[in-house]
Amino acid sequence: MTVDHFADDPRTNLQRMLAGDLYIADDPEIATRQRRAMRLAERYRVAFLDDHADARALLEDLLGFAGEEIEVRPPLYVDYGSNISIGARTFVNYNLTALDVAAITIGEDCQIGPGVQLLTPTHPLEPEPRRDKLEAALPITIGDNVWLGGGVIVCPGVSIGDNSVIGAGSVVTKDIPANVVAVGSPARPVRSL
Repeated sequence: MTVDHFADDPRTNLQRMLAGDLYIADDPEIATRQRRAMRLAERYRVAFLDDHADARALLEDLLGFAGEEIEVRPPLYVDYGSNISIGARTFVNYNLTALDVAAITIGEDCQIGPGVQLLTPTHPLEPEPRRDKLEAALPITIGDNVWLGGGVIVCPGVSIGDNSVIGAGSVVTKDIPANVVAVGSPARPVRSL
């Protein structure tokens, strides 16, 4: 038996998604936005090697905000791109996966290692709504001068404070305060800076 989870909600799935509510990713506008992001990311990858000005323009078109003097090494994988803000002078190494169903804010002067994953989507724990393809998202905020080591995974709803360092391969499931080194799975502060 199919359950109509939105019987009393006249909004589209895109509107639900943008509001941070549960939605199903079958909205045609959602698909259009995702394809646009994939095309721009691929064009950016190609332009990065040959035409810095063109690459920068493509990155600005893809992202919600691209600060001055940032470097984002392709490939870059995003859901929409438009929900991502990268602060000035931040360096992003190869293979960033930034699933930006909700906002992803990266501060200024950050170092993002290769293979980092910033994952805002969430899914219900209960089996039936998950089987029905319901999902939502929680924002990720990374402060200024943060270093995420290679392979770090940042989970939905997490904030990382200014100047903190997250060790390579760590999985950040809860907020990390400013001025600490955090490592492990789940990541925990191990020393102050």
